[in-house]
Amino acid sequence: MKIYVGIDVGSVSTNVIAMDQNYNVVYKEYIRTNGQPLESVKKGLKMLGENINSTIDKIAGIGTTGSGRQLAGIMVGADIIKNEITAHASATVQFYPDVNTIFEIGGQDSKIILIKDKMVVDFSMNTVCAAGTGSFLDHQAERLGVPIQEFGDFALTAKKDVRIAGRCTVFAESDMIAKQQFGFSKAEIIKGLCDALVRNYINNLGRGKTLKPPFVFQGGVAANKGIKAAFEREVGCEIIIPQHFNVMGAIGAAILAKEYIERSGKKSKFRGFDAADFDFIPASMECNGCANCCEVVKVDLNGKTVAMWGDKCGKWANSIAG
Repeated sequence: MKIYVGIDVGSVSTNVIAMDQNYNVVYKEYIRTNGQPLESVKKGLKMLGENINSTIDKIAGIGTTGSGRQLAGIMVGADIIKNEITAHASATVQFYPDVNTIFEIGGQDSKIILIKDKMVVDFSMNTVCAAGTGSFLDHQAERLGVPIQEFGDFALTAKKDVRIAGRCTVFAESDMIAKQQFGFSKAEIIKGLCDALVRNYINNLGRGKTLKPPFVFQGGVAANKGIKAAFEREVGCEIIIPQHFNVMGAIGAAILAKEYIERSGKKSKFRGFDAADFDFIPASMECNGCANCCEVVKVDLNGKTVAMWGDKCGKWANSIAG
């Protein structure tokens, strides 16, 4: 059985999946990045090798995505390195070919992706404000003394509505404290927060866009029933949550790797599970070759520079291409 691997390296989590040639996910792992993307990828690679009972020869392709995709791709020997938009869209279209709108909310960012005829036609990303992301909800759950796993269930038990300001994390938290002092229950405040965050999400990322069903909601926050219910109230129809909602980016990377290998007929560049023991050292420098003054990132493997990126002209990146 051929196995295709996808790795999604984000600021909060690193997701590793393995799927067979029929797009069945045979293994998945969610790992906290904790500011150490290299270590989280190494950990994920070791766990993958231990759990799928597969030899290196059965790994037919591997792809990486996410904010740490370049570093992870060099480390594992990725066949393809793609951005999050392409990866999430590829996975969603594979399982829901009629999808028109994808809502994705992760630990530190959020995005809307518009699909037409299985192709991305528009998208918006929010990487600046943390309002509505998983890390913000984690913080509020901790402050309210509610386990994050029960946060959404609390929202569903609210008997009445309360309006919370959701345009900014600071304003939202201040407003929640004020509403608590007014005597509103935790359930009502949580429901109000869910509504506010979804309202803010649609108004910011969906501004000027025509959002059409079917809607698919993915990312770690899709586990929150309160946010799902708020989305359904906002758009007026059912929201679909995929089975593997929290690792769709990694699945998309694996799908793209599979397509690339089958199209090119090449053998995978996967370095093997032993790559977890290699000595990868990232560093950065500023290129003064022109007025751009690009920050160039380089990665050394066992003392040899194996990759460089970040330069607009390709001077440094192309020097390693061979």
